[in-house]
Amino acid sequence: MTQSSKASRTPLALHRNRMKRKGIVRVEVQVHKEDAALVREVARALNAPRQADAARALLRARFSTGKAQGLKTLLAAAPLDGIDITRPRDMGRSIDL
Repeated sequence: MTQSSKASRTPLALHRNRMKRKGIVRVEVQVHKEDAALVREVARALNAPRQADAARALLRARFSTGKAQGLKTLLAAAPLDGIDITRPRDMGRSIDL
């Protein structure tokens, strides 16, 4: 058995492969000490079959900013009524050759 195939069969690697197949990913965050328990509870709720849907809906309703949009879409949706966004045509400066 080669070193790389031996390493891929470690208990940690096997555990990570099982989680990956289940669609679970590891996420590391940094929060204030007093918020650590809260973040753990949120993670548990999102992973619990009975609570997951309600927890996701609650979190999305409160914190979701919507789908990311491109600049062109963002500008098209911006309220520009009454704002003059035209500018005079600049022909550059005249130079003597």
